[in-house]
Amino acid sequence: MWLEAVDLVLARLKANKCPVENIKGVSGSCQQHGSVFWNARGEEALGRLDGGKSLHDQLADVFAYEYGPNWQDHSTQAECDLFDRHLGSAEKLADVTGSSAHHRFTGAQIMRMRRKRPEVYSKTARISLVSSFLASVLHGAIAPLDIGDVTGMNLWDIRNEKWDDSLLELTAGDKGAASELRNKLGEVRQDGGGSIGAISSYFVSKYGFSKDCQIAPFTGDNPATILALPLRPHDAIVSLGTSTTFLMVTPTYKPDPSYHFMNHPANPGHYMFMLCYKNGGLAREKVRDAVAGPKDPSDPWAPFNKHVLDTPPLGSTSESGDRARLGLYFPLPEIVPNIKAGTWRYSARADGSDLQQEKEAWDAALDPRIIVESQALSMRLRSQKLVSSPGDGLPAQPRRIYLVGGGSLNPAIQRVVGDVLGGVDGVYKLDVGGNACALGGAYKAVWALERSEGESFDELIGKRWTEEGAIERVDQGYKKGVFEKYGSVLGAFGNMEAEILKVAHN
Repeated sequence: MWLEAVDLVLARLKANKCPVENIKGVSGSCQQHGSVFWNARGEEALGRLDGGKSLHDQLADVFAYEYGPNWQDHSTQAECDLFDRHLGSAEKLADVTGSSAHHRFTGAQIMRMRRKRPEVYSKTARISLVSSFLASVLHGAIAPLDIGDVTGMNLWDIRNEKWDDSLLELTAGDKGAASELRNKLGEVRQDGGGSIGAISSYFVSKYGFSKDCQIAPFTGDNPATILALPLRPHDAIVSLGTSTTFLMVTPTYKPDPSYHFMNHPANPGHYMFMLCYKNGGLAREKVRDAVAGPKDPSDPWAPFNKHVLDTPPLGSTSESGDRARLGLYFPLPEIVPNIKAGTWRYSARADGSDLQQEKEAWDAALDPRIIVESQALSMRLRSQKLVSSPGDGLPAQPRRIYLVGGGSLNPAIQRVVGDVLGGVDGVYKLDVGGNACALGGAYKAVWALERSEGESFDELIGKRWTEEGAIERVDQGYKKGVFEKYGSVLGAFGNMEAEILKVAHN
């Protein structure tokens, strides 16, 4: 399917007379964690592609496994348990690789392949991530793994910049087999820029690319998203789609099992901090649909938004005894924290003390505000160690917060994100088209092939990037008194999660 998609997209560009002959270089982004298992014929077949035939016809028999395990696969719980125990604890695994074990991470997926389909694993000559797979097809040879994308495997020692021998042994089955797995994976390209080589002659003859067009390293979709603009340290991107993703660039490596740290795909010495939540837009929609009142088909969010904006922070009123309302709304089992599906409502004093589970459901009109606050409080709780004071006596917080995804258009959500997360320079809606990660991949190609000696990604793209038309300031961000009010209950929010984990752990 992926091979057919490449031909389909390029055929459409050719039919629309896109001047591909002027393209100097190509990079891109692909779904993280997914894997491709090549057999021994793969490298040779890539090098002799015939422009008169399709990719599918020529490469259909070069895979040891015809499917590509991807980020949606949850079949690796047994392997994840072994990964978390192997170095002593999930905390130690996160310290070495940037993440505790996750179902979708490639190390566990490879281990399961070896254990469940040993005949596939034995036939495998090389293993690519989806990003290096696509780069391989375009280049006509197996491409090295990308320095940003490799940190989504639970196999790469981030501090020491090398494969972790012990984790390779775990994945491969024993010490002797670890070197074989290392050969299957290949070397990792430490430089996210430059060229891995010219484009394959297949794309020159079939679609009209210049033979001088260069292929730059491809990366994962999340690392590419932070390349969609010149994101500075302590700037944050919040993606408000069906799920929710929080991304931040930081020069500080402070891993923890509750989130991900990955290498920055273009700036050595910097890292991407990432939080992924299943319960984002879907959870908000369920609360929206439960809110009483007339629904306007042209604006189904109007009652929800009114309740959000009419409700004071934390639902704290004189009628509630000025107690702060806290809750978790998980129609789906959650990743962070690792809690089963369900809804829980708690309250605490304004200073976070006297945390209690509510015995009776509160007024449903409070839920719209509380769910948006709870999603933002979870992000603040887990990112607080990575932000610092911007000066002038201000509390630690992000510099700027950029919103993307469908929820970024909602003024009530914009307001609450600013209330809870702050943002000393404000909250901005980022408009970079429908696909920020694809744009980031394109910017990566520009930097990779046009940088001068020692020129960083942010320096080159920053000189060419204009804010006008790309961002819109939608909230002032930090509001003195309001931000601190949420800070007072942050500990209580964490304690609430811990209590629920005891009884509803996945």
